[in-house]
Amino acid sequence: MSNFNMAAADARAARYDHLTITLHWLTALLVLTMFALAEARSFVERGTPLRTDLIFVHVSLGVLLAAVLVLRIVWRIATHRRTAPAVSGLQHVVATLVHFALYALMISQVSYGFLMIWASGNGPSFFGLFSVPPLIVVDQPTRHVIGELHDYTAWAIIAVAGIHAAAALMHHYVLRDRVLARMIPARG
Repeated sequence: MSNFNMAAADARAARYDHLTITLHWLTALLVLTMFALAEARSFVERGTPLRTDLIFVHVSLGVLLAAVLVLRIVWRIATHRRTAPAVSGLQHVVATLVHFALYALMISQVSYGFLMIWASGNGPSFFGLFSVPPLIVVDQPTRHVIGELHDYTAWAIIAVAGIHAAAALMHHYVLRDRVLARMIPARG
C-alpha cells in the first residue's frame, strides 16, 4: 500500500462515523439558533406577532433538539464510541467531563423548556404538526423558577460549548493534531 493510501486509511479510521458527525453539527446549529432566537425575543415587544413567532420557532426547535439528543445518546450507547480517544491522560479526562457536562446541560435545558410549557397547560408543539402532551402538572410559581433555570442553563451551555470549541481550535491550530478533523465531514 502506498504512503498516500495508508494516510487516507488512517484518516478514515480516525474520523467519526457520518451519523455522529451529522448529529454533532445539527446539535450545535440547533443550540446556537435557539439561543439567538431567545436573545432576539428579549428585544421584541411583548404581545407582538414577531415575538410569538420567535417563541413558536424556539419551542419547535426545542422539540427537535430533544429528539436529536435521544438519538445521539442511543447511537452513542449502541456504537460504544468505536473511534479511539484522540487524546490520553488528563486531556481525555477533561474532554470526557466537558462532553458529560454538555449532555447534562442540554438534557436539563430541554426538560426545563418542556416543563415551562406544560405549566401553561399546553404541550410543546413541533411547527404545529404535533405537540408533546403534558406528562406532569407544574404550578405557576414553580414555572417561574424553571424559567430562571432555563435562562441560566442556556448561558452555561453557551459557555461550556465555547470552551469545547476553543479546545478544538487549539488542537487544530496550536497542537496541530487531528482532534478537530475527526468531527469534520470528509470531502469527496
